[in-house]
Amino acid sequence: MKQFLVILVLFFSINACDDGDLEVKNIDFEDVVAAKCSGDKDVIYKIKDTEMLLIEIPAATTFLNDETPEGDPIEVAISSTVKVKYRQYNGAVSVDNICPAIPNATPNLMEEWNALAGTIQITSTAIKTTDTNTGATKITGYKHYIVFKNITFEKPGGTQVYTSFVFGNYNTTATALSFGFDEEVSKSSCDNRLFNFNGSEVLTLDAADYASLIVNEPTTSGPRTALLSSTNKLTYSLYTSVVNDAFFCTTPTPTIPAQLWIAEDGVENVSGRIEVTTIELFGDFQHTIRLKKVTMKKGFSDFYLGDDYLFGTFLTN
Repeated sequence: MKQFLVILVLFFSINACDDGDLEVKNIDFEDVVAAKCSGDKDVIYKIKDTEMLLIEIPAATTFLNDETPEGDPIEVAISSTVKVKYRQYNGAVSVDNICPAIPNATPNLMEEWNALAGTIQITSTAIKTTDTNTGATKITGYKHYIVFKNITFEKPGGTQVYTSFVFGNYNTTATALSFGFDEEVSKSSCDNRLFNFNGSEVLTLDAADYASLIVNEPTTSGPRTALLSSTNKLTYSLYTSVVNDAFFCTTPTPTIPAQLWIAEDGVENVSGRIEVTTIELFGDFQHTIRLKKVTMKKGFSDFYLGDDYLFGTFLTN
């Protein structure tokens, strides 16, 4: 009987030891809003009452304003420069306990877990608004869904291992494209490109089918049409300074754009169509160019110009 009791005590003693997987503390920050410290401090953090979960990571080169391909998230290894920490305090914690150069000393830090190894997976998707009248979309930001894979925390008394641990969403804002174009289109002085300028942004139609689209003859049986393609190319460019015809007629072009969006190829009777309507106006010919169901793409992100977008009008004689 004594031997049985000794064996039983040993059994429970062994199973009470913390081997890193047996004692699981419930840490759940998935629904907590994430924020980043202001300025150059690259810390993404979540705060819940007396707890904090944080990532030290080069934010500018990690959270890119672009979508990730489906099933292919960004992966960053936890290292001496990329850190994940969990903290427990003895009172309500705030941003002042992590972001200032000299963080607040209170409440007191009671427990800290430091990640020793693992991978940070980031899946990014665009946040869009939709114009209910035109169907046009605008990208206002990006949602970065963060999951830790095979992460090992060093904690007081041992280690804690998670095969998959959800950090949750961290949102970034995107530069708004003003698209403040008017109806006036100008033809390039050096080729057949058509430009719609607005300060530092330009919408360009470089059409190989220019001669069949822009004809000095009124359209009477419907618009002249062509599909967007690699030869009938529509681009949106955003520069850091004002641009004009002379800028684009300089070879090579003086600078590259800060953003370049290219229209997806059109599909017959579905999308990406150029329509030109011509009327005679006091001896000249006015050409009105509309773009039907056009999607603009950059990297893995896209936005929709709308069901019917006015590129603009211009005169020939």
